[in-house]
Amino acid sequence: MKLIFISGPSGSGKTNLSDKIMEKVKNGIVLRTDNYYKTGLISNLLSKSINGYFDRSISFNYKLFKNDFDFIIKNGTSKNERFYNFENKTIENFFKETKNINFVIIEGIFAKEFSSTLLNTNYYFFELKINKDECKKRVVQRDFKDRGKSKIQAENDFIKSWNIYYEKLKNKRIKKNTEEYIITEKTKINQILEKLFKS
Repeated sequence: MKLIFISGPSGSGKTNLSDKIMEKVKNGIVLRTDNYYKTGLISNLLSKSINGYFDRSISFNYKLFKNDFDFIIKNGTSKNERFYNFENKTIENFFKETKNINFVIIEGIFAKEFSSTLLNTNYYFFELKINKDECKKRVVQRDFKDRGKSKIQAENDFIKSWNIYYEKLKNKRIKKNTEEYIITEKTKINQILEKLFKS
Protein backbone atom coordinates (compact mmCIF):
# COMPACT_ATOMS: atom_id res chain seq x y z
CA MET A 1 0.00 0.00 0.00
CA LYS A 2 1.33 3.43 -0.96
CA LEU A 3 0.98 6.57 1.16
CA ILE A 4 0.71 10.13 -0.08
CA PHE A 5 0.90 13.10 2.29
CA ILE A 6 -0.27 16.56 1.28
CA SER A 7 0.63 19.46 3.54
CA GLY A 8 0.22 23.20 3.27
CA PRO A 9 -1.41 26.17 5.00
CA SER A 10 -5.14 26.83 4.83
CA GLY A 11 -6.29 27.70 1.33
CA SER A 12 -3.22 26.32 -0.43
CA GLY A 13 -5.19 23.76 -2.46
CA LYS A 14 -4.68 20.51 -0.54
CA THR A 15 -8.20 19.25 -1.22
CA ASN A 16 -7.94 20.13 -4.90
CA LEU A 17 -4.65 18.25 -5.19
CA SER A 18 -6.01 15.20 -3.39
CA ASP A 19 -8.95 15.16 -5.83
CA LYS A 20 -6.53 15.31 -8.78
CA ILE A 21 -4.55 12.39 -7.38
CA MET A 22 -7.72 10.36 -6.85
CA GLU A 23 -8.42 10.75 -10.56
CA LYS A 24 -5.06 9.13 -11.33
CA VAL A 25 -4.88 6.27 -8.84
CA LYS A 26 -6.92 3.11 -8.54
CA ASN A 27 -8.53 2.05 -5.27
CA GLY A 28 -7.54 5.09 -3.28
CA ILE A 29 -8.97 6.78 -0.21
CA VAL A 30 -8.49 10.25 1.29
CA LEU A 31 -8.16 10.93 5.01
CA ARG A 32 -8.59 14.65 5.69
CA THR A 33 -7.18 15.78 9.03
CA ASP A 34 -9.80 18.57 9.09
CA ASN A 35 -12.37 15.90 9.91
CA TYR A 36 -10.56 14.79 13.06
CA TYR A 37 -10.84 17.72 15.42
CA LYS A 38 -11.53 16.95 19.06
CA THR A 39 -15.11 17.28 20.29
CA GLY A 40 -16.86 17.59 23.63
CA LEU A 41 -17.09 20.18 26.39
CA ILE A 42 -13.35 20.62 26.93
CA SER A 43 -12.74 21.14 23.24
CA ASN A 44 -15.57 23.67 23.05
CA LEU A 45 -14.11 25.61 25.97
CA LEU A 46 -10.57 25.51 24.58
CA SER A 47 -11.72 26.70 21.16
CA LYS A 48 -13.09 29.83 22.84
CA SER A 49 -10.10 30.49 25.08
CA ILE A 50 -7.05 29.50 22.99
CA ASN A 51 -6.07 31.82 20.15
CA GLY A 52 -6.02 29.88 16.87
CA TYR A 53 -7.19 26.67 18.56
CA PHE A 54 -8.17 24.84 15.35
CA ASP A 55 -4.73 25.43 13.84
CA ARG A 56 -2.85 23.96 16.79
CA SER A 57 -1.99 20.32 17.45
CA ILE A 58 -3.99 20.38 20.69
CA SER A 59 -7.19 20.43 18.61
CA PHE A 60 -6.30 17.34 16.56
CA ASN A 61 -7.79 14.00 17.65
CA TYR A 62 -4.63 12.05 16.97
CA LYS A 63 -5.91 8.86 18.60
CA LEU A 64 -9.04 8.65 16.44
CA PHE A 65 -7.12 9.47 13.28
CA LYS A 66 -4.44 6.88 14.09
CA ASN A 67 -7.09 4.22 14.74
CA ASP A 68 -8.70 4.82 11.33
CA PHE A 69 -5.31 4.97 9.61
CA ASP A 70 -4.07 1.74 11.23
CA PHE A 71 -7.28 -0.09 10.37
CA ILE A 72 -6.94 0.82 6.69
CA ILE A 73 -3.26 -0.15 6.58
CA LYS A 74 -3.91 -3.48 8.29
CA ASN A 75 -7.06 -4.50 6.42
CA GLY A 76 -6.92 -2.66 3.10
CA THR A 77 -10.50 -1.54 3.71
CA SER A 78 -12.35 1.34 5.35
CA LYS A 79 -15.73 1.08 7.03
CA ASN A 80 -16.62 4.73 7.51
CA GLU A 81 -16.14 8.32 6.48
CA ARG A 82 -15.92 11.12 9.03
CA PHE A 83 -16.97 14.74 8.63
CA TYR A 84 -16.35 17.50 11.14
CA ASN A 85 -19.25 19.91 11.54
CA PHE A 86 -17.80 23.33 12.40
CA GLU A 87 -21.16 24.76 13.43
CA ASN A 88 -21.95 22.01 15.97
CA LYS A 89 -18.31 21.13 16.66
CA THR A 90 -19.10 17.44 16.30
CA ILE A 91 -17.83 14.61 14.12
CA GLU A 92 -20.45 13.01 11.92
CA ASN A 93 -19.68 9.39 11.09
CA PHE A 94 -21.12 7.88 7.92
CA PHE A 95 -21.00 4.22 6.96
CA LYS A 96 -19.05 3.96 3.72
CA GLU A 97 -17.22 0.77 2.89
CA THR A 98 -14.18 1.02 0.63
CA LYS A 99 -12.39 -2.19 -0.30
CA ASN A 100 -9.07 -3.14 -1.90
CA ILE A 101 -7.37 0.13 -0.97
CA ASN A 102 -3.97 0.55 -2.60
CA PHE A 103 -3.37 4.27 -1.99
CA VAL A 104 -4.01 6.27 1.17
CA ILE A 105 -3.89 10.06 0.79
CA ILE A 106 -3.49 12.02 4.01
CA GLU A 107 -4.13 15.73 3.56
CA GLY A 108 -4.48 18.65 5.91
CA ILE A 109 -2.63 21.06 8.15
CA PHE A 110 -1.67 18.18 10.47
CA ALA A 111 -0.45 15.87 7.69
CA LYS A 112 3.22 16.73 8.11
CA GLU A 113 3.08 16.19 11.86
CA PHE A 114 1.47 12.79 11.42
CA SER A 115 3.94 11.76 8.71
CA SER A 116 6.82 12.42 11.12
CA THR A 117 5.51 9.63 13.38
CA LEU A 118 5.91 6.97 10.66
CA LEU A 119 9.56 6.10 11.18
CA ASN A 120 9.83 2.95 9.09
CA THR A 121 7.41 3.76 6.31
CA ASN A 122 8.11 5.19 2.86
CA TYR A 123 5.72 7.67 1.30
CA TYR A 124 5.28 10.47 -1.21
CA PHE A 125 5.14 13.95 0.29
CA PHE A 126 3.65 17.03 -1.37
CA GLU A 127 4.32 20.41 0.26
CA LEU A 128 2.16 23.22 -1.11
CA LYS A 129 3.77 26.66 -1.08
CA ILE A 130 1.22 29.01 -2.55
CA ASN A 131 1.11 32.82 -2.47
CA LYS A 132 -0.28 34.08 0.84
CA ASP A 133 -2.79 36.48 -0.74
CA GLU A 134 -4.16 33.73 -2.96
CA CYS A 135 -4.59 31.43 0.03
CA LYS A 136 -6.34 34.17 1.99
CA LYS A 137 -8.76 34.81 -0.84
CA ARG A 138 -9.76 31.13 -0.95
CA VAL A 139 -10.10 30.81 2.82
CA VAL A 140 -12.20 33.96 3.23
CA GLN A 141 -14.60 32.78 0.51
CA ARG A 142 -14.85 29.32 2.10
CA ASP A 143 -15.30 30.52 5.67
CA PHE A 144 -17.87 33.14 4.71
CA LYS A 145 -19.89 30.66 2.66
CA ASP A 146 -19.51 27.39 4.57
CA ARG A 147 -18.60 28.32 8.15
CA GLY A 148 -20.72 31.39 8.78
CA LYS A 149 -17.85 33.77 9.50
CA SER A 150 -17.84 37.45 8.65
CA LYS A 151 -15.22 38.45 6.11
CA ILE A 152 -13.27 40.41 8.72
CA GLN A 153 -13.23 37.45 11.10
CA ALA A 154 -12.22 35.10 8.28
CA GLU A 155 -9.33 37.39 7.31
CA ASN A 156 -8.11 37.69 10.91
CA ASP A 157 -8.40 33.94 11.46
CA PHE A 158 -6.48 33.26 8.27
CA ILE A 159 -3.55 35.44 9.35
CA LYS A 160 -3.40 33.57 12.69
CA SER A 161 -3.63 30.25 10.87
CA TRP A 162 -0.85 31.13 8.43
CA ASN A 163 1.53 32.18 11.20
CA ILE A 164 0.78 29.16 13.38
CA TYR A 165 1.25 26.72 10.50
CA TYR A 166 4.73 27.94 9.61
CA GLU A 167 5.80 28.46 13.20
CA LYS A 168 4.95 24.94 14.36
CA LEU A 169 6.47 23.27 11.30
CA LYS A 170 9.67 25.24 10.94
CA ASN A 171 11.67 22.48 12.66
CA LYS A 172 9.70 19.57 11.22
CA ARG A 173 11.52 17.55 8.58
CA ILE A 174 10.32 14.68 6.47
CA LYS A 175 12.42 11.57 6.79
CA LYS A 176 15.14 10.55 4.38
CA ASN A 177 14.37 8.42 1.35
CA THR A 178 10.94 10.04 1.00
CA GLU A 179 9.94 11.38 -2.39
CA GLU A 180 9.18 15.05 -1.74
CA TYR A 181 7.61 17.52 -4.15
CA ILE A 182 7.31 21.26 -3.57
CA ILE A 183 4.18 22.58 -5.28
CA THR A 184 3.90 26.26 -6.25
CA GLU A 185 1.61 28.22 -8.58
CA LYS A 186 4.05 27.51 -11.42
CA THR A 187 4.28 23.75 -10.86
CA LYS A 188 2.91 21.66 -13.70
CA ILE A 189 1.18 19.29 -11.34
CA ASN A 190 -0.44 17.16 -14.04
CA GLN A 191 2.99 16.25 -15.43
CA ILE A 192 4.17 15.17 -11.98
CA LEU A 193 1.06 13.06 -11.40
CA GLU A 194 1.30 11.45 -14.82
CA LYS A 195 4.89 10.49 -14.13
CA LEU A 196 4.24 9.14 -10.64
CA PHE A 197 0.98 7.32 -11.16
CA LYS A 198 1.01 6.20 -14.76
CA SER A 199 -0.47 2.74 -15.12
